Amino acid sequence: MPHPLPARASTLLGPLSPNGVVLALDPLLIAAPAISASFASSLVTGVISAIDVAAMAGDGLLHHILGTMLFDSELIALVAVSAIVTVCRYLRERHRRELAQVRTVSETTQRVVLRPLPRRIGPLRIASEYLAAQEQALIGGDLYAAVRTSGGTRLIIGDVLGKGLTAIGDAALLLGAFREAAHRQATLPDLAAYLEHCVCWNLAEPTEADQAAECFITAALLDIPDATPQMHMVTCGHPPPLRLRERQATTLRATHPAPPLGLGELATPDYHVDTFPLEPRDLLLYTDGVIEARDARGTFYPLTQRVTSRPHDSPQALLHHLRTDLLAHVSGHLADDAAMVALQRTPWPHTDICATSREVPRPSACAGSATHEGLASSIPAPGQALFASRRPQDAAER
Repeated sequence: MPHPLPARASTLLGPLSPNGVVLALDPLLIAAPAISASFASSLVTGVISAIDVAAMAGDGLLHHILGTMLFDSELIALVAVSAIVTVCRYLRERHRRELAQVRTVSETTQRVVLRPLPRRIGPLRIASEYLAAQEQALIGGDLYAAVRTSGGTRLIIGDVLGKGLTAIGDAALLLGAFREAAHRQATLPDLAAYLEHCVCWNLAEPTEADQAAECFITAALLDIPDATPQMHMVTCGHPPPLRLRERQATTLRATHPAPPLGLGELATPDYHVDTFPLEPRDLLLYTDGVIEARDARGTFYPLTQRVTSRPHDSPQALLHHLRTDLLAHVSGHLADDAAMVALQRTPWPHTDICATSREVPRPSACAGSATHEGLASSIPAPGQALFASRRPQDAAER
């Protein structure tokens, strides 16, 4: 009596299949769900697996071999493999969805905490770059922001000690305080003193006791007037910016740098304003994560040499070159967050000073508010709706 398996295989494989490959049918059936899982969704994989199992069971029933030990073992193996492959494919899809959701939340948080800078602010062309040290993270403890005033642009770049959610929270606090206070008619030393007060007030009620003694923020505050080719700067323990001109980099060092924000209780800070000429040329702001990046041999990234190694015609081109070169220097793995902001001053018509991009907060002075002589009368104390705007025109609109 002939064995029933050749007849069953001949029915499934068709007349082109010789009897010599009949026994290769079952491995092909088992491989079908695994192959479909490599490119198809879990639903498609499950449908293919169900069709595969049904076809094999129907063929066994048709040829009266359903119930035999050999056929049943093959059928059970096919069911088990199909179920495992389908479940694994589903778990993989769920992991991808969760990862995509986390990245979406992270991107949204970055846009709220670290708003993208517009390409142009008044007479300045601007570009920014942020490189997070932690994998799958888009933000960290580095920060930057720009605010238009009635006669110029104010910027801040800073670095919070530490990483993770605590550093992000401290960065969000400082950025909110800067956006609230920078557009008011106060001097840079007054602005720095207010930010110092905000950071110390925040540290007065830390989440963990150990964080209060270790948290501080380095920062550099810049004021770039529209009418004069100058730049005013107050430095609070932050690396000095670089002024670029004809492939030459000049370090703009502060004459009397103040301690980082948050250390005011240890020493009374004296915020000194340094003024530098800034004619149509480039200015590079950066955090210590750039200059402290090391390669495999422990060599620090030579920013001053690399920034002039290739000509560029825009801030975007400059930062694209530095990003590529920095990641190549560290072999793609940064030990600390790194942020860079490139500015390029262009000729300014000195008309419509208040006109600016939507991403940059508009100053209250442009709406006709009174000039304030100091922060005591113009800036609310911490805890009194720090991040809310109090412009008269907003109240009129409401």
